Amino acid sequence: VQLQASGGGLVQAGDSLSLSCVASGRTLSRYHVGWFRRAPGKEREFVAFITASGESTRYADSVKGRFTISRDNAKNTAYLQMNSLKPEDTAVYYCAADREWINPSRHTEYDYWGRGTLVTVSS
Repeated sequence: VQLQASGGGLVQAGDSLSLSCVASGRTLSRYHVGWFRRAPGKEREFVAFITASGESTRYADSVKGRFTISRDNAKNTAYLQMNSLKPEDTAVYYCAADREWINPSRHTEYDYWGRGTLVTVSS
């Protein structure tokens, strides 16, 4: 499966953004999806996860209550709604997918990655 993340941009603190992750090649409904981010000079960081069915989600503590992960399998797309953005949310955001999951917060769990989309939050 090929993934393409989009929706990034430059916003001010407190604003919202919605990222999309569109899958091609294979149906996304067979894959669990995770969102990760990498801020300048920092390691890749887990953001959110959703199971293939959409029934279960997980979030990093740093985004819990502000970000919402969802998916529309009919559209082969996963989403990350980001509200109340903070300057520390500035990063390149990546979506990833895998058919199995044990520890979805580990980036090594995912076999498929899309190109990232840059989110910049100004103060």
